[in-house]
Amino acid sequence: MKKRIVSVVTIACFLCYFFSNCNSGDDTRSLPTDSITIAKGQNSFANKCNSCHNFNYDGIGPQLAGVTTEKSVGWIKNFIRDPKKVIESGDTTGKKLFEKYKTLMPSFAYLPDEEINAILAFIHSKKKLERPVIQEDTNDIKNPIPDTIKSSDLVVDLNLVTQIPRSSDEPPVTRITKLDYQPNTGDLFILDLRGKLFRLQNGEQKVYMDMVSLKPKFINQPGLATGFGSFAFHPEFSKNGLFYTTHTEPPASAKADFSYPDSIPVLLQWVLTEWKADPGAFPFSGTGREILRIDMPTAIHGMQEITFNRLAKPGDKDYGLLYIGIGDGGSAEIGHALVSPIPDKVWGSIIRIDPRGNNSKNDKYGIPGSNPFYKTENEKSVPEIYAWGFRNPHRISWSKSGQLLAVNIGEHNIEALNIIEAGHFYGWPIREGTFLERTRSGEVISEVAFEYVVPQKLSLSTVTVMPVVKTQRSTYVGVELRDLPAVQSFVDSSRILTIPSWRLPLSLRSIGELPAFVTAALHRDFHLTARNTWELGGSYFSSPGVTPEVVYPFVVEVEAPDITSSPVHFIDLLDINLDQLHDAHLLIAIHRLRHALGLSSHLSLEP
Repeated sequence: MKKRIVSVVTIACFLCYFFSNCNSGDDTRSLPTDSITIAKGQNSFANKCNSCHNFNYDGIGPQLAGVTTEKSVGWIKNFIRDPKKVIESGDTTGKKLFEKYKTLMPSFAYLPDEEINAILAFIHSKKKLERPVIQEDTNDIKNPIPDTIKSSDLVVDLNLVTQIPRSSDEPPVTRITKLDYQPNTGDLFILDLRGKLFRLQNGEQKVYMDMVSLKPKFINQPGLATGFGSFAFHPEFSKNGLFYTTHTEPPASAKADFSYPDSIPVLLQWVLTEWKADPGAFPFSGTGREILRIDMPTAIHGMQEITFNRLAKPGDKDYGLLYIGIGDGGSAEIGHALVSPIPDKVWGSIIRIDPRGNNSKNDKYGIPGSNPFYKTENEKSVPEIYAWGFRNPHRISWSKSGQLLAVNIGEHNIEALNIIEAGHFYGWPIREGTFLERTRSGEVISEVAFEYVVPQKLSLSTVTVMPVVKTQRSTYVGVELRDLPAVQSFVDSSRILTIPSWRLPLSLRSIGELPAFVTAALHRDFHLTARNTWELGGSYFSSPGVTPEVVYPFVVEVEAPDITSSPVHFIDLLDINLDQLHDAHLLIAIHRLRHALGLSSHLSLEP
């Protein structure tokens, strides 16, 4: 069959691509220097540029500090108005920018000269920081994915169904971000970020909800991701009239449930609201209550996805639980990443809550007991987190088989569709996909990048188990003393401490079977009787070159063993010198266990 390719054109989100070694001459003298104009330029920059540019380091587009001294103001203005024309003219700088960032920015020809001048005046006020030149790493992969994606024989026919009214006279004239349906009637709803939720029936669209009239503090600027973010109908909407929305408000509109140190700026807040509607009424008629509020440092990567598991049935543990995708707030782009390999912050995560419960810190929603970090002795862990390590988990869905999936928006190389497993860390900001990220200085973000998730068949994986015996004053962990083959020994002695581990058998079909497997293996091979079993954080790949398989770490509280019959040696957790550990799996387990217990090497375990 002859293949037809349907192209979907999306609007790129960055304003200015300017870099060259050419001096601007004296034309910067034409730029305004008064504080009022610069302030207007700062506001316009926040609304139109900040999603992709900053003054620290390259992101989706280049950093812009000092650009007015490197390229003429006239050239910059021409590029702003029509970047495509500049590139197609053969301009060397324009071509280099397109080759480096691989995306054509949209034209901003609609901006009046006065506004462009104000933006450039603001940019000109930012001086370029001098940084040492970082030598190129010859080990870097220049083209991470060299193979092109092959086209299939599938053909998609597109038909015009309806036209959503303009919500602005400036491009983009509409900001349609989500389509979803009401689970009981099948009615399709369409969301415009600028504040309106439409219902579509028989090809006709009508406004169901207007966030502007319902939330006086509602804003849809700055940035391209600010506004009415998402919506989700409760599975029993036809009976209880409940549905949920997210939207943005200015900073300090109310006290945030999730905030960060005041040294990092707050640009806006994302708000999750529960609405009680008359299911049969149109347009919306009802009341709302705030569930939670989150501070964000930039206008990108907010709380733009909420959804229920449509495959869950009454009585299932997932029924009626709300999944929420929360981005990193652009924190990595501004050099203050709010995501780490430890689940102690809500940013860059997928959280799962029970909107009808009340055991959260603010008493406005519930936290399911089946969440992976619900049972933890470390108060810093966020029990709402289901999985984390995302830049922007923009959309969440389920396959027909019930597998949870999430789209993650990448920065430079990788747009990812992730298989989501509870309690797993997905790499950001250490990794984008499976590739290491670098700092603004060109350095690898973490030299101790122990982990990132790559789904594998269980039969290709390993499970590690940290046996634990707790007494009134101490916590003891069980380790093996093993002899390594000479070729694997990198220390003076071939005898090293290791963590008990097993390669998973082919018969194991799901992660849910791991606790039973672990319990049986400990009793069979080490004569230990398990009391409680927990997954010790998410699965991981150990440091490069150690093992290619996924490792599932567990911690198991066991009954005090008979030291004469068990080959496991128990050591006080705080007596272990991390510098003397040579087994990567044991080192990861000790780090995680100490974090889970809220311990450091000098703290006491006294109750």
